Amino acid sequence: MAQTAGLPAFGAAVAADADAIVVGHGLAGLVATAELVAAGRKVLLVDQEPQTGLGGQAYWSFGGLFLVNSEEQRLMGVKDSYDLAWQDWLGTAGFDRGVDDPAGQDYWAYRWAQAYVNFAAGEKRAWLAGLGMQWFPMVGWAERGGGLADGHGNSVPRFHVTWGTGPAVVEPFERLVRAGAAAGKVIFKFRHRVDEIVRTNGAVTGVRGAVLEPSGVARGRPSSRTVIGDFELRAPIVIVTSGGIGADHDLIRQNWPARLGKAPGRMITGVPAHVDGRMLAITERAGGRIVNPDRMWHYTEGLHNWDPIWPGHGIRILPGPSSMWFDATGRRLSAPDWPGYDTLHTLGTITASGYDYSWFVTTQKIVDKEFALSGSEQNPDLTNKNIWLLLSRIWQTPEPIQKFQRYGEDFVKAGTLPELVAGMNRLTGTDLIDLTDLKRQIDARDREIDNTYSKDAQVMGIRNALSYPGDSLSRTASAHRILDSDAGPLVAVRLNVLTRKTLGGLQTNLQGQVLDPSGTLVPGLYAAGEASGIGGGGVHGYRSLEGTFLGGCLFSGRAAGRAAAAATAT
Repeated sequence: MAQTAGLPAFGAAVAADADAIVVGHGLAGLVATAELVAAGRKVLLVDQEPQTGLGGQAYWSFGGLFLVNSEEQRLMGVKDSYDLAWQDWLGTAGFDRGVDDPAGQDYWAYRWAQAYVNFAAGEKRAWLAGLGMQWFPMVGWAERGGGLADGHGNSVPRFHVTWGTGPAVVEPFERLVRAGAAAGKVIFKFRHRVDEIVRTNGAVTGVRGAVLEPSGVARGRPSSRTVIGDFELRAPIVIVTSGGIGADHDLIRQNWPARLGKAPGRMITGVPAHVDGRMLAITERAGGRIVNPDRMWHYTEGLHNWDPIWPGHGIRILPGPSSMWFDATGRRLSAPDWPGYDTLHTLGTITASGYDYSWFVTTQKIVDKEFALSGSEQNPDLTNKNIWLLLSRIWQTPEPIQKFQRYGEDFVKAGTLPELVAGMNRLTGTDLIDLTDLKRQIDARDREIDNTYSKDAQVMGIRNALSYPGDSLSRTASAHRILDSDAGPLVAVRLNVLTRKTLGGLQTNLQGQVLDPSGTLVPGLYAAGEASGIGGGGVHGYRSLEGTFLGGCLFSGRAAGRAAAAATAT
């Protein structure tokens, strides 16, 4: 199968407006544009959102990046390697759809995964550091897995939080693109909604769409869809970097896989409203092949945002390992459904319960030490690079968490277990939580704390976490009884399903070139980021190791931008 394709033949009557059109000004689009500009190409950067949305979802992120055998890992005493990371990726992804068949849905996804893990273990850190990025030295341990060495999960901590969070990931590429604009190499086309990818004689030759009325809404707020005109732009290359379907609950339910049970009737939304998936169908109509549409990534620890920015705005708790997790009826979840271990397995367990929410039952001591919130705006210390505010986490609960406890609708706080249970039932308008049964389960777990040894695997996991300096210093409370009054008050948190990522998408080769259903290249058509399943139509397979979404957008945007630059060389 061809890996590269030259310029499509335009014909004398067709004049190009630029060397390439990039559709979508999120992280992948900025990276692709920066690569094209570095090669001296002229780019039209098109997006339906106003200028305030530049950077897309990445701006709102926690800034976590998956790195392998990094300086930060070595500083924390973590021994990592490409071989270990590749073992973890394969055990997590579970590729099973034609890995060795060029027509298979996982054929290119598998090869993208190999390339990405090699990138994460190789030049990724040096490349980003050269652009000015830095990382918080305590590496996080996300997705700890299901308990087998060759199964799901990270064997070691690999979640590197960028100093400055999501905005600091976006900034180097926005800076390069704006410099390109100042030099006349980039033309921004804000408020231009692409409705069609144009093909001429089989090759992509541009895009058509609607011009939307000007909008001054703040970043993340829904913008107007009022049409004031139309447009057509021409170029021999179109790169689609428009994101996934995370804000469209109907599309999520339409593609929801049976393996995750029944789709929740109620979900909250982890991405702005413009993450609508429109360009996926538009690119499919232009000949692109969509693969693995049933693979998706949604979180189980979602909170209703007390101060929302977009409709249904949810925030995720990034939990440490100590809170007890119960389903809506008060039944404790078992392995591997513990905080921070196996997101999608836990999601399936929750949907199988017949309810669309679950509970943490924990202590204020655990909340203070272990709870973090997703989102750049929920971490002003890291986002604003404020060392003193960051250090204040040692002696006080971070203010964003205090506000969620004070104003959020999902928290219950009480001095005694009977009061806590009453509050939980009052919050849901049910009597599903039985005090006697809940106390029996908590007492059983608490007895396991009194001994150095334990048969409770979650308790063993807590002790394992405490053996890692990064967790013991910043992310794991000392092991204690949930009903220890000195650790109180007691806290219960209703956890909602939070929509987030599309793991399938447009199938691409390693240059980001989009394939059609027969496996043939669509001349002039490229894709990157979430629109391409963050690479190849599904680089993650069924599940993610975390820190791989931003990194995948960086990697796929770079690959598509460089390949498009090579294809337009004169």
